[in-house]
Amino acid sequence: MADPVDPPLVQLLSPEGERVEHPDYHFDGDDDTIASLYRDLVLTRRIDTEATALQRHGELGIWASLLGQEAAQIGSGRALAPQDYAFPTYREHGVAWCREVDPIALLRLFRGTDQGTWDPDEHNFGLYTIVIGAQTLHATGYAMGIQRDGAVGTGEPGRDAAVVAYFGDGATSQGDVNEAFIYAAVMNAPVVFFCQNNQWAISEPTSRQTRVPLYQRAAGFGFPGVRVDGNDVLAVHAVTQEALQRAREGSGPTLIEAFTYRMGAHTTTDDPTRYRLSDEVERWRLRDPLERVRAYLRRINAVDDQFFSDIEEEADALGERLRADVRALPDPDPVDLFANVFVEQTAEIAAEQEEFRSWTETFETEVAR
Repeated sequence: MADPVDPPLVQLLSPEGERVEHPDYHFDGDDDTIASLYRDLVLTRRIDTEATALQRHGELGIWASLLGQEAAQIGSGRALAPQDYAFPTYREHGVAWCREVDPIALLRLFRGTDQGTWDPDEHNFGLYTIVIGAQTLHATGYAMGIQRDGAVGTGEPGRDAAVVAYFGDGATSQGDVNEAFIYAAVMNAPVVFFCQNNQWAISEPTSRQTRVPLYQRAAGFGFPGVRVDGNDVLAVHAVTQEALQRAREGSGPTLIEAFTYRMGAHTTTDDPTRYRLSDEVERWRLRDPLERVRAYLRRINAVDDQFFSDIEEEADALGERLRADVRALPDPDPVDLFANVFVEQTAEIAAEQEEFRSWTETFETEVAR
């Protein structure tokens, strides 16, 4: 589905793998940095491929694929400074990779073994948020907090911090997102709103949600917005880096619309063939974020064939580890459903937990007979 308006994108690397100049944004890394970004793209896609296969084999309950959105996530994730904080949805597997969250921690969540066990403060990467748009409020509140802590606008590179809130195009229709925009604008909060416009909110196209490009909504709230080619890892990195720096120095929020495409299903319970055409998918396949970086590296002879072979071997090893680790996960105790409902267990929930425990023990006895 085409966007209702088609403004120019910030692009630094064409789909054919050619560098493009832009008057306002520049990628400041060298070819070794680009090669490292390619590695991130490949390994992130392998995580996604393996997780999808594991779900199809009954090893995961569900999986939210990022296929096609790797550049948006790796480009923005690698732009984050160590002190910056990211608030994800449930699809930011590439950003999790950049923040050094073990992929098996993500797979445990989708298997139902736990509800997310990585330490957000260790990685400066929040737990996955299932409620659509809720994390934008969390991010804005956190940004207001670090602002009041004096960690914004000091001029100290290792101290000044910013926050990124990730969400999709569908979330922009949620009240939470618009409320976050209001607070961030009025409070001049150091937050970057990063919208991955993959053009489909499950089965609803962007044209059913907005009459103008999403990045233009920022103007109505009083802060800048920019639309970037979400399949161009260099452009995403450059745009996010500048927006983060604006936030860190005290210049307030920015809305980034990463214009990309969801190549797969919304989740593994979805059938996208029911609501979109195959030729649309094929058109976007020609804009594959991995292939354009690969083409660039080959075009300038920045790496040799061994480089690509080594990455494929690394990806194979990663896939093998994930398959083995998922299958080795123990089944959770159903009684644990009652744990962590509140910070402190209430008497009512404790009683319900014991009642449930007694019932499961009776059930297990009957099965044994």
